[in-house]
Amino acid sequence: MELGVHLPLMELGDEGQSLGRLQATVDAAGRSGFVAVSVNDHFVFSTPWLDGLTALAAVIDRTGEMALATTISLAALRGPVPLAKALAALDVLSGGRLVAGVGPGSSDRDYDAVGIPFDDRWKRFDEAVRILRALLCQERAPMETRYFTAPDLRLAPAPRQSGGVPLWIASWGSAAGLRRVARLGDGWLASAYNTTPEQFVSASALLGDELRRQGRRAEQFPNALVTMWTWITESRVERERVLADVLAPLLKRDVDGLRDRVCVGSAARCAELLSRYGAAGCQRVYLWPLGDEPRQIGLAAAEVAPRIDC
Repeated sequence: MELGVHLPLMELGDEGQSLGRLQATVDAAGRSGFVAVSVNDHFVFSTPWLDGLTALAAVIDRTGEMALATTISLAALRGPVPLAKALAALDVLSGGRLVAGVGPGSSDRDYDAVGIPFDDRWKRFDEAVRILRALLCQERAPMETRYFTAPDLRLAPAPRQSGGVPLWIASWGSAAGLRRVARLGDGWLASAYNTTPEQFVSASALLGDELRRQGRRAEQFPNALVTMWTWITESRVERERVLADVLAPLLKRDVDGLRDRVCVGSAARCAELLSRYGAAGCQRVYLWPLGDEPRQIGLAAAEVAPRIDC
């Protein structure tokens, strides 16, 4: 199993946001053998949130050979043309290391912020992805559209990768969502705190069936688990404090519903959860430290990764 890290886009306490914090996170990931860094999208949130695409661009020169990923970008809200332009630039500037994860998003506040009906998100998303793929792959955009303009132009500069930037589709694991992944995606992004290893197995099987129905090779279809909230501590008291005082209020979730789904706790406990995901067929996990990023990344590399059995 490969490990990636999510950049610290949000304020969780009094740590603040800065370029130095982003750089320290990337440097720690590079030293620790992580394979990727990622960002995601919110326009509004319960705490200040840095723009993900801007943050990713700011640290490209420190990422070495690590992949860059969006997990996710809000394609239906950013619009396919502006998003394609930004993603192509990231791919060019990184030398062709971008994986573009996209989804409609699950927060109606983001939709309210730009005046778009939340109930239209799936129809808008499907159309946005078709246009986005055409632009990133230098193909002709769909002729008939309802929500977005599909320009009869090619991006210039084009993405660096031959064949365009791979588009991964996010789904929590519903049958409809997995059909969408199989129909539109080059990979699948699952949400750590919205699934379990057992549910991941079931979703993978459904996705495999759908891929085969579409004549695609399920065994070559990549996946990753994103938003794996992480706080490695050997203290039970600290574990419960982080769950109850930091994570549960942030996500508006019950502590008991989060405890067994995230990497909050001892190194052995975290390794056991990740091992179960590895056995379930998960290929990459993006850890999101809940602060103190360099130290948490170092603990993940030194104390958790060697214990992952998969």
